[in-house]
Amino acid sequence: MKRLWAPWRMAYIKDVAQDKSCLFCKVAKTKEDEKNLLLFRGRLGFVMLNLYPYNSGHLMVAPYRHVGSIEQLTERESAELFRLAGKSIRVLGKTMKPQGFNLGMNLGRVAGAGVLGHLHLHIVPRWSGDTNFMPILGEAKVVPEALEATLEKLKRGFGKGGR
Repeated sequence: MKRLWAPWRMAYIKDVAQDKSCLFCKVAKTKEDEKNLLLFRGRLGFVMLNLYPYNSGHLMVAPYRHVGSIEQLTERESAELFRLAGKSIRVLGKTMKPQGFNLGMNLGRVAGAGVLGHLHLHIVPRWSGDTNFMPILGEAKVVPEALEATLEKLKRGFGKGGR
């Protein structure tokens, strides 16, 4: 059996087990943007770093309103989410210089949604060198940059984070 030590995960496991509130609603309501890795607040949605990223710069775009499916979004909310996705891609492109992006939503538990009931769009920057022997041989993904460093880089790209 292979073991990958990740002691930081215990805080997440305990938090998830105890906290039944919606992550996105909680983040949207607080004013602790940096602590919550929130990069930008729009009129109807916001952009934040994923605390458990697939790659450096993995962002999530979510509406402020707690909705679980695309058809529940208003036209204005849909437009805002894609406007924020475009802004996120521009900022990531300028600051991190990825060669491509994956965008996606996991709607429902069976689709892999980690936060049920609050739709959000994942934006994952990709580089030709981000696939290496670790996922193939070691069955582990290496994220090469600390979240704090990514946060600082992207904060500058998004500006002050206002509307």
